[in-house]
Amino acid sequence: MFSTLRESTTTKRAFAFERMALGAVICVLALAGTSLAQEAEHAGLVTPLAELLREAEQNNPQIQAARQGWKAAQLVPTQVSTLPDPQFALQQVNVGSPRPFAGYTNSDFAYLGLGVSQDLPYPGKLRLKGEIAKRDAEVMEQQVEATRRAVLSDLQSAYIQLSYLSKTLGILESDQQLVQQMAKAADARYRSGIGNQQDLIQAQLEATKLLREIMMHHLDVDKLQAKIKQLAGRTQFSPDIEPVDLPQTPLPYKFDELVARVKTQNPEVVGAQKMVERQNLQIDLAHKDFYPDFNLQFMWQRTDPAEFRAYYVFTLGVRVPIYRSRKQRPELAQAEAQLSQSRDEYDARSQEAAFELRTEYDTIQRTDELIKIDREGLLPQARAEFQAGMAAYQNNRQDFQPLLASFRDVLRLDEEYWQSVADREAALAKLEELTGLPLRDEGASR
Repeated sequence: MFSTLRESTTTKRAFAFERMALGAVICVLALAGTSLAQEAEHAGLVTPLAELLREAEQNNPQIQAARQGWKAAQLVPTQVSTLPDPQFALQQVNVGSPRPFAGYTNSDFAYLGLGVSQDLPYPGKLRLKGEIAKRDAEVMEQQVEATRRAVLSDLQSAYIQLSYLSKTLGILESDQQLVQQMAKAADARYRSGIGNQQDLIQAQLEATKLLREIMMHHLDVDKLQAKIKQLAGRTQFSPDIEPVDLPQTPLPYKFDELVARVKTQNPEVVGAQKMVERQNLQIDLAHKDFYPDFNLQFMWQRTDPAEFRAYYVFTLGVRVPIYRSRKQRPELAQAEAQLSQSRDEYDARSQEAAFELRTEYDTIQRTDELIKIDREGLLPQARAEFQAGMAAYQNNRQDFQPLLASFRDVLRLDEEYWQSVADREAALAKLEELTGLPLRDEGASR
């Protein structure tokens, strides 16, 4: 009798534990469902990527600061290519006394004079300074374009990642149903006496892991929302952004076409080429500094007009560069060294751009193959394996561990598939930055 009583007590405890475990699974899944529902409630009007790109063009402070710097640089060429301001002089010379106009009527050494002088740089110097300043402005223009492309590329990448995370909501919702199937199957087997408590506990653990993944998803979404608002020039108090589903964008260009585009349209490469041109002009200016500059002066002097005639004085001054070994030759050597530096930087920029282009192009090509393998092979195979394992587990022909492993494969492959799609689109955005080509419809609107 005592043995029967103990067995009854053990059975009641087991069923109580079963109800607690199953209740925990249901609670966790309910929390996950609530989280997904809350996420769905925020899905209002979607914000197209093109709209955010236009906002970034107008409002992003990095782009605006770069444009203002370029505008300032455009105002320099006329300043440095204009003659120095003339100097005007007033002279009054007295004779016999410091009193003003002493001797003015009785000595031709006392006079009142008016004069003007003008510095005249050696011919060609001002023109070269203006050309150098123009190249500086052109370099600044390329820096504006580089900043603009970098900001828009970052914005596109963040938007693509946000769209990917929105896709994972559907994945997690679908995976919830798989967890529920496993929990119900484990519960049914346990009630029939052929299962064990460990299966229920593991189902509960998977549900909790799923809930944690959802919470991490929300954390990543919050970070991306903040980044997109910052890049678009929106305040952090503005409504959250709901992304559109981005299709897999085709790449209509071959690698050699993209390379040719980089050589002529990449702002960093073009800017480096402008620096080479600038340094060539700087060498020409250094050669000009070996020649003298001039100063032209004119002075009109007037004594008493009743007694003396006026004086007219013309003076030509020459500034002779006699310290060539200490000034002009080091200046020329400096300009030549800077020219070599600018050429090396141009080569480095070209090679770096080609490397990045090759990397992103290969990423797109290889990711296309991975996406096809996942979509046409691994994903349907993993789901088929899970459904077959579920049927076998329900009919007591398979243990819980293989079923759990197949569920984890489905979850992992789903996430990897959409991450590959996001990586591919991010690589496409990088190609847009490198080449300036509008490779997707949102880019064409720019």
